[in-house]
Amino acid sequence: MGVSNRTTRIALGISAFSFLLFVIAFATPYWLVTDGRIQNPRFTNLGLWEVCFNNFQDIHRFYDTRFNGCMWVFEEEYYIIHDFLLPGFYIAVQLFATLCFVMCLIALPMTLAFLRTSRDDDRYVVLLLTIGTCQVLASIFGFIAVVTFGAKGDSRDWMPNWQNNDMGWSFALGVVGAVMLLPAGILYMVEARRERYKRLNEISNREVSEYGDDYYQHQAAVAAPSTSAPPQSFFAPESSRPRRPQPGQRLPTAPPHGGIQTDI
Repeated sequence: MGVSNRTTRIALGISAFSFLLFVIAFATPYWLVTDGRIQNPRFTNLGLWEVCFNNFQDIHRFYDTRFNGCMWVFEEEYYIIHDFLLPGFYIAVQLFATLCFVMCLIALPMTLAFLRTSRDDDRYVVLLLTIGTCQVLASIFGFIAVVTFGAKGDSRDWMPNWQNNDMGWSFALGVVGAVMLLPAGILYMVEARRERYKRLNEISNREVSEYGDDYYQHQAAVAAPSTSAPPQSFFAPESSRPRRPQPGQRLPTAPPHGGIQTDI
């Protein structure tokens, strides 16, 4: 089984919990809600894909149509207020939240395959790296989405009665889910790195046991310099030679056999 140590168990638990939180935030329409301090608010709540109005009318007064109830933000009836309902930052939030959700969906089947993979399988390290990369990217995309919505979602230029609008619990779940995906992905990548170095050490030890110490001793002997006699120096002193006698100097004569030579 893939979950065979503490690191992978913690990574699996964090990733499952964070994925669940972000899916709930992705699907629920409570990213921005009214605080309930005013009666009959024109805006009640909004999510990534759904908005709820109460007797809401076009802010430009171009049309007399009034909107009530909750509908999909891309509903055909909302086309007359698309310039107000779908500003640029809201489209960016939808885009990055969708990318985060897609990365989580890609990591889901790989996580299931990882749970059925043995540590000795060649795909073990590849699955760990892929899952970790997907979750780190998902965390980055989700973090961009929640930061953008947190900075622009409650502005006075968007929904009516902005001073009575607050961030909802769906937004809070999205923040927690996006942030917790990062440590989960890092734990997967750390485990992949540790498993890779462990396999490299096993391969090195196996080679040593196969060839034995004789092979390495032979290689050391071949590489060692030969212990031959040291070369003579070009400037070594010459051997002594007999000197030439000075003029008038008497050369010594060899003594007869058995005699004693005397130089007087």
